[in-house]
Amino acid sequence: MQISPAELRNSLRTCYPATEAAALARIVCCEMLGQRVTDFVLNEPLETDEAQARLLEDTIGRLLRFEPIQYIQGKARFLGRDFRVEPGVLIPRPETEELVEKILKETTAGARILDIGTGSGCIAVTLALEVPDAQVQAWDISETALQVAKENAKAWQASVDFILRDVLTWEPKEQATWDVIVSNPPYVTEAERAGMEPNVLLHEPESALFVPDEDPLRFYRRIGQLGRQLLVPGGKLYFETNRAYGQETEALLRRQGYTNARTDKDLSGNDRFVIATQPC
Repeated sequence: MQISPAELRNSLRTCYPATEAAALARIVCCEMLGQRVTDFVLNEPLETDEAQARLLEDTIGRLLRFEPIQYIQGKARFLGRDFRVEPGVLIPRPETEELVEKILKETTAGARILDIGTGSGCIAVTLALEVPDAQVQAWDISETALQVAKENAKAWQASVDFILRDVLTWEPKEQATWDVIVSNPPYVTEAERAGMEPNVLLHEPESALFVPDEDPLRFYRRIGQLGRQLLVPGGKLYFETNRAYGQETEALLRRQGYTNARTDKDLSGNDRFVIATQPC
């Protein structure tokens, strides 16, 4: 079978914008089928053997059904590392990389870190590897996600304690345990569903994405409550938020008694991160 990068791009443009179709074509040709980047740029025809032809046909079909390329490849890049992902596990986003970079700038060696809603484990594993002598625990309500997160931790030789836990119902017994609590919880409202891309709506786990329109801050409220009990004095709470609710989330944490609450923008200029401190 023979196909040129331009032919592949054109077939994908029936479902994707031109820039996205080009990016997907490059991944398929260069990362999955081994074409040299220079040959891809020059639109050199790609010769495939029987196995590659089957892979190419399967990949194109899945992409045209809007399946995320990360699920097709079985991996997603996060701050320089590949993390395994599969259906049922949220695909890491660039904004979450920004959140972790903020934590790394503000966290000292030996920190005790709790990641709530760990998904693929990208936050927990990265912090365990990048913060010297960190003690990291990660929770999720999904057994599928936890299994994938454990595999990612093992692959990168990161020490993380994973726990199956529903943060909305769990009642703590311990107190003042953590220096850092971080969470990228579900924050997309049902009203926003209509404007989302089909690759997200059709394939990524709804439980990791959506919250009710009438209570968009439910996870922030609950985690904020737990943080007042579980964070040590001076400990910090880090959230990734819906850009429409950053200021509301900051105000919520102030009402809960946190100090130095702030809302930071992501690289696109959206209110995306809310950070607050447990009073000393």
